[in-house]
Amino acid sequence: MPRAIWSGAISFGLVSVPVKLYTAVSRKSVRFNQIDAKTNSRVKQKRVNAEGDEVPYEQIVKGYEISKDSYVLVTEEELAALTPKTSRMIDITDFVNEAEIDPVFYDAAYHLVPDELARKSYTLLSRAMEEAGRVAIATFVMRTKQYLVAIRPMEGRLMMSTMVYADELVSPAEIPGLDDLDEIELSDAEMAMAGQLIDSLATEFEADRYHDTYREQVMDLLEQKASGEVRAIEAAPADEEAAVVDLLAALEASVSAAKEARKAGSKTSKAAKSA
Repeated sequence: MPRAIWSGAISFGLVSVPVKLYTAVSRKSVRFNQIDAKTNSRVKQKRVNAEGDEVPYEQIVKGYEISKDSYVLVTEEELAALTPKTSRMIDITDFVNEAEIDPVFYDAAYHLVPDELARKSYTLLSRAMEEAGRVAIATFVMRTKQYLVAIRPMEGRLMMSTMVYADELVSPAEIPGLDDLDEIELSDAEMAMAGQLIDSLATEFEADRYHDTYREQVMDLLEQKASGEVRAIEAAPADEEAAVVDLLAALEASVSAAKEARKAGSKTSKAAKSA
């Protein structure tokens, strides 16, 4: 049973809606510990300085590097004085069109759940936002950190996503290889064939269709090893350098392959239903 990680209220105007915050994502990555191959004991890390001497925890302070090997030291008391004031409010400052928010700004997702006595005001806010086609932009403090968030109505519920700040985005202008793409010339035939390929692969998004196959294979390997089974695993062949091919011919072949795959998938689906 998921547990609330924060409780407070959504504040907009003079209206306050008490809510609880639940994480909407549970990461499924496989985590490994470092083990000594000779003794099978876990490897521990020690804090050492540049001279190799171990440093006790109480002797460690925070430092910000301003130039190579030159640091400004900051105490915990100095940082505590700058910590955002603890608040139990998610303060809505603006309502914007969702289409105006580039998805690159979104970070972690959360469910906002109303308190029992706040269900009506919660539903009112959700429906009003949905009818207006608006997303709320707000700020709130959790664990001494201030967050910028977007609150979106979704099927009667409210979802909240933390957001990155504009100055945290890497500008495309700083990435090599992205300039002058608008000057590349493409033929009408290439554009038409690319459009056909997109149409042949077009479908509705179904999240359950996609799996982390690498994680599933790793977990299968770990289960087999834990049960004492031994299985030979062949390394995947190294990718050879892609050959230069005719773009139009490659698109035509891709369209044909996509159509055949779609037909095969349709037959399999019909067979499964008839069975």
